[in-house]
Amino acid sequence: MLEHDLRAVFGDRLQSLVAYGLRNAAGPARTMALVTSLTESDLRACAARVESWHESGLSTPLILPVHDLERALDVFPLEFDAIAADHVLVAGASPFARAIVEPSDVRRACEVRARSHLLHLREGFMEARGNAHALAVLIVESAAAMRALTSSVARLEGRSDGDAAGAGRHLERALGIPAGAITEVVALAGVHEISAPDAERLFPPYLRAMERLVEYVDGWSSTSNR
Repeated sequence: MLEHDLRAVFGDRLQSLVAYGLRNAAGPARTMALVTSLTESDLRACAARVESWHESGLSTPLILPVHDLERALDVFPLEFDAIAADHVLVAGASPFARAIVEPSDVRRACEVRARSHLLHLREGFMEARGNAHALAVLIVESAAAMRALTSSVARLEGRSDGDAAGAGRHLERALGIPAGAITEVVALAGVHEISAPDAERLFPPYLRAMERLVEYVDGWSSTSNR
């Protein structure tokens, strides 16, 4: 359906169509289409079809001109690296045959996210003001971001199996931190709440793991970590 609709809009300008995020699929299916050109009238034509796409279980597709993908790889390396690592070609040529995400860009983006995550945890801990229930909310709400960061660092090191738990265990070993410091938090992605005692138990090793992860990513190189 989606390919048919996109060809009706773009014709021969549709170069690639991929489905991605299949390993940890949750919610509507996600897709990306590459086209040779993209105009306002194209967007209007796609907008008229969005409702039917959603009714068919599809997210609004990510539509990019080919040259935009090539220029955006260093700006959104984690996002495009994730798509490259977990996608199925539906139509056309592979979008990542020539558009390659550079490991140095992925490393830099991982460091930005890791440092931001650490700052968020420290700030959230202070704002909790010793309230373990508020701390529980902080941990649960940060779990999905921690899962994504863990998977990104794992892909940086060449792991592409999409197993978030396995990526967490790998990082715990690489960082030399206790088992569970990362994996227990990653496992909370999608969980609505945890108990106050669990929060008080989980947070100290979680914070130390993030501090160590920031140091690790900051000093990472493609040669020293192979």
